[in-house]
Amino acid sequence: MRADRLVSMVLLLRRHGRLSATALARELEVSTRTVLRDIEALSAAGVPVYAERGRHGGFALLPGFQTELTGLNHDEALALLVAGSRRGAQAFGLGAAMASAMRKVVDALPDSYRATASDAAQRLLIEPETDLLSRRLVTEEVPHSVVTEVRRAVFAGHKLRIHYAAVDQDPTWRTVDPIGLVTVRGQGYLLATKSGADRTYRLSRILAAEELPEPAQRPDRVDLSKAWQDRSTQFRTGGDQVTVLLRLDPVRREELVDTALTVRAEETEANGWLRLEATFQDRRHAEWALWQLATNAEALSPSWLRTALHDRATTIATRYKAPS
Repeated sequence: MRADRLVSMVLLLRRHGRLSATALARELEVSTRTVLRDIEALSAAGVPVYAERGRHGGFALLPGFQTELTGLNHDEALALLVAGSRRGAQAFGLGAAMASAMRKVVDALPDSYRATASDAAQRLLIEPETDLLSRRLVTEEVPHSVVTEVRRAVFAGHKLRIHYAAVDQDPTWRTVDPIGLVTVRGQGYLLATKSGADRTYRLSRILAAEELPEPAQRPDRVDLSKAWQDRSTQFRTGGDQVTVLLRLDPVRREELVDTALTVRAEETEANGWLRLEATFQDRRHAEWALWQLATNAEALSPSWLRTALHDRATTIATRYKAPS
């Protein structure tokens, strides 16, 4: 791994011309002490790197120094395959590999193309951290040791032992047969089977993982898109789901669709409002979703939901009542 880091350091210096030890440490995700040791290693290997002192100093390569492009390693190649979504690379623990791979790709471009590519990259922003309403899109953090072990088992086709913390349950160890990995809006999931039954595990809830030497019991080929669609259907149709009939201002339709599990029926009323039949995961989910829509929606049924929203609104109104 150190060899890959040394190559990445040379490519960073070639691209930027001069970088401080702090900047190199940030790019390579190591300490400044490690950077200084790597600089010494490069010098010992004959790479013409030198230090410039002063306020704007740092490390640089002698002008005209060239190096052949080192071939992409396994993780870097994999990172490029998920490059369509940078959040996918982060969710699967490939963020550092992505950065390293892209540096090598840029360095391999002819000089006449490199500036054009860099300018084009500055004009593209893919999946920013917030949307137009400043709502932050959260990418879940998964320990590198966990996601690496999970990834190895998935690709090697080996059984996987995980310490999993399901919602409202104590963490338990379980052995599964991994099928594939999926990322949705920055959240990573492991698709697997346990004793032949389909299971879906959220990566952020895996506290520890261990790849086992035994081969996984799974088909040689898998349609991951179909598998995820099937799991989604099972999720939407299971549990303590509730169906709600409601009226909705059309300006909030997209928000409701994003929140509800399904919208089964929809028609437009004479005044332009929508009449919808939507399903939610449970009572708590339904009450929360309708409360977020405020006066832009009205729950028509079930009656317990109307009562719950009425009681909540009454409590808020009482709390903020003007002093007499």
